[in-house]
Amino acid sequence: MSRANALGADVVINYEREDFETRIQQLTSNRGVEVVFEHVGPQTWEKSLRLLKKGGRLLTCGATTGPNVSLDLRYVFSRELTILGSMMGTRAELHVITELIGQRRLKPIIDTVYPLREARAAQERMLNRNVFGKLILRP
Repeated sequence: MSRANALGADVVINYEREDFETRIQQLTSNRGVEVVFEHVGPQTWEKSLRLLKKGGRLLTCGATTGPNVSLDLRYVFSRELTILGSMMGTRAELHVITELIGQRRLKPIIDTVYPLREARAAQERMLNRNVFGKLILRP
């Protein structure tokens, strides 16, 4: 069982090992999805847009494969899609999250804790995309 399944995911698709567009179309009987959380960038951008049903929303919050994507605006307005960008929350939201973690109602997924002197190894692990959760640097 994958870590994502253990956390409650109904379906897990590794876009590097299987064509996620085909799999999602199968799972939705070609209807598409209402929301895509896109944080990969150019490698998955076009498929992510195509997977949205009419009126669907794409939230982009990262660009691990690069910053530049192509976009046919006609597809966006003819399908009435919404594209939202998000980098991080507000200070007030950080306080709420911190409180929930303190109450153990929210558990952050931590992949590995590195001593600060191993920051390079942590960075390399992140760049190799061999991470599930967050990497922590400890002084």
